Amino acid sequence: MKIVVIFGTRPEAIKLFPVVHALRAVPGIDTRICVTAQHRGLLDQVLEMSGITPDIDLDAMRENQTLDGLTARLITALGEVLDAEKPDRVIVHGDTLTTMVASLAAYYRKIPVAHVEAGLRSGNIHHPWPEEVNRRIVACIADLNFAPTQGAADALLAEGRDPSGIHVTGNTVIDALLATKARIDADPSLAVGLDDLAARFTGKRIVAVTSHRRENFGDGMEAIATAIRTIAARPDVAVIFPVHPNPNVRGVMEAQLAGLRNVAMIDPLDYPHFVRLLDMSHIVLTDSGGVQEEAPSLGKPVLVMRDTTERPEGVTAGTARLVGTDGPRIVSEIFSLLDDSTAYGAMARAHNPFGDGQAATRIARIIADAR
Repeated sequence: MKIVVIFGTRPEAIKLFPVVHALRAVPGIDTRICVTAQHRGLLDQVLEMSGITPDIDLDAMRENQTLDGLTARLITALGEVLDAEKPDRVIVHGDTLTTMVASLAAYYRKIPVAHVEAGLRSGNIHHPWPEEVNRRIVACIADLNFAPTQGAADALLAEGRDPSGIHVTGNTVIDALLATKARIDADPSLAVGLDDLAARFTGKRIVAVTSHRRENFGDGMEAIATAIRTIAARPDVAVIFPVHPNPNVRGVMEAQLAGLRNVAMIDPLDYPHFVRLLDMSHIVLTDSGGVQEEAPSLGKPVLVMRDTTERPEGVTAGTARLVGTDGPRIVSEIFSLLDDSTAYGAMARAHNPFGDGQAATRIARIIADAR
């Protein structure tokens, strides 16, 4: 059985490297890796850390690339890859443009598609944008849907997907997180780069921030930056913010936050250092999807700077809270967790609904049985 696993961004690489290793442990499966490098530098960090060398690297990233331009390049390039490789199955992950286009190219060739992290829905095609529609398109094509939660499986069933092809596996990001934390615990030198920052902020509670969503560009990003200024004015708080390289993020943050004593704006972290940042933080403030799943595994409350989420299980369980991009609301919610130990403890101790670290093993077993 020949499988081509296709991905292009750092989050996909993080969530798929456990699957790749699990598949390669199964006799009789030839697992090939194709990366589009939709995000070049951030992707390469994870490939190096996880010990995965791509068999095909399309190097598709262009400066200031548009969604339609990237789509056009990918559909042709991925079609050529599939024509040359002739796989029995394609595996994709999540909601990126690479995922959607790879599924479509496979469909044009009647190659079965397995979708890891299937069934996430916000119910709003513009939030997250364009990820919500990407996921829905893949669901129309995939014959195997690996849902991280029962809620995601229910969403697929409600759309009329074949129940026999839906499997609740947990989310592979928990596999990646726990495996990486275990490596750091065994060898702290893997994430030593944050030690100086930790020493600089001794005695302060750290708020870890990530922000990069397209729908927050403009007024939303300005409001987030203003809120961070207010939060960082507290003497008992430090903000550590790995700033996304997109100029719509970096420009705003540098204009408002540069030079603040309690704010460390740093370059994007490799995955071991990011796991270390989550572990050392007190609260996580994010508009990311995956962080909503990762941080609760380490007992960290997550405030989500979005109006909707395709991961409502975290909100229901109490590990995450939607705060939008309203500056005063963000500040109020952060201060509540800082000042109310009961409220903080309720979120920190809530059960993480996203997995137990064995999702990749389950996925590899199901794919092997589908031969």
